[in-house]
Amino acid sequence: MTTATGETTRAVVEELLRRIAGGGPEHIAELYDASCDWLPAWPEDEHGRPDPPWARHQGPRTDAAVHYREPAAHHVPGAAATRIGTVLVDGEDAVVLGEIRQTAASTGRAHRAGVALRLTVRDGLLVRHHVYGDSLGVYHAFAG
Repeated sequence: MTTATGETTRAVVEELLRRIAGGGPEHIAELYDASCDWLPAWPEDEHGRPDPPWARHQGPRTDAAVHYREPAAHHVPGAAATRIGTVLVDGEDAVVLGEIRQTAASTGRAHRAGVALRLTVRDGLLVRHHVYGDSLGVYHAFAG
């Protein structure tokens, strides 16, 4: 296992953001280690259920593709916007700050949330992907 330098970490994170913008969940998933530590911004104990389906603790690389495929299936196509504000890098760790705007397909309700990603890169792959954001806003957008 090789610890990434800040330069390597920044390159992997920038490539991740390019792939997310371009779509293609399987292509995005190639950047994740097979045992990546996932932590979604979805406290089941507060919201009472693991909903939406992509907001769950994930691990294997195959789950990374699901993480990027499922939100598209549950939101109104063309009614989404993402803005990346800042990318901070320190050695193998990075934090991405931004904002996501989407509309829940099942209810037609829009939601907007600030989001932070805590990412860790080792051996050129993402080994940690933790999401911090407004899960309550997403919950209300999907709540019937």
